Amino acid sequence: MNALTGAYVQGGSVLHRLPAGAKLLGLAACCTVLVLLRSPVAMGGALVVVASLYAVSRVGVAAAWAQIRPVRWFAVALFAMQAVFVDLPSAATSTLRIVLAVALAGLVTLTTRTSAMMACLERCLTPARFVGLDPFRLSLLLSLTIRSVPVVAALATRVREAQRARGVEWSVRAFAVPLVVSTLRHADALGEALSARGLDD
Repeated sequence: MNALTGAYVQGGSVLHRLPAGAKLLGLAACCTVLVLLRSPVAMGGALVVVASLYAVSRVGVAAAWAQIRPVRWFAVALFAMQAVFVDLPSAATSTLRIVLAVALAGLVTLTTRTSAMMACLERCLTPARFVGLDPFRLSLLLSLTIRSVPVVAALATRVREAQRARGVEWSVRAFAVPLVVSTLRHADALGEALSARGLDD
C-alpha cells in the first residue's frame, strides 16, 4: 500500500519503531501544545523540538523540506497580513504555529507505513461496525485522505513552477486546469491500484 503514495521514508530510527497509535496521539498532543503557546520565544523552543525530531528520524533534509514547501507562500502571506493588521510577535507566532503543525503531521507520514496507520485507525474505528460500517474501509479512506494531501500539494507546486517557466504565473486558468488534470490522473492511478488489490467494490 505504500506504493500508492510514496510518502514513507525507510528507516530504523526511534520514531520509525514507535507504534502508529503512539505517533498519532503524540501528534494530537503536540498540536494542542502549539495552540496554547502564545509567545515567539516559546514557539522558537517548539521549532527547536520539531527540528530535533526530524534529526532523530534521519529522514533527510530533502524529505523534511518537502513537507513544508507546499505551504511556504501561504506562510509568507499569513505573516505579512498578521504583521500589518496585528503586530510582529503575533505574526511570527501564528505563522510558526501552522508551519510546525504541518511539519509534525509530515513527520508522522514520513515515519509511519500506510499499513501500520491503517491498522491503528481500523482498531480505533471498530465501534463503527455497530452502525453497519466497515472499519477497514473507513481506515483506508482516512489513510488515503491523509496521504493525498502532500501529493496534491506537490502537484500544485509543480504546476506553479511550470507556470513560471511559461511566463503565465498569474493566470488562474493556467494553474487550475493542469492541477485538476494531474489530480484526476493521480486519482485514476490510485483507483487502478486499489482495483488490483480487490478493493474497488
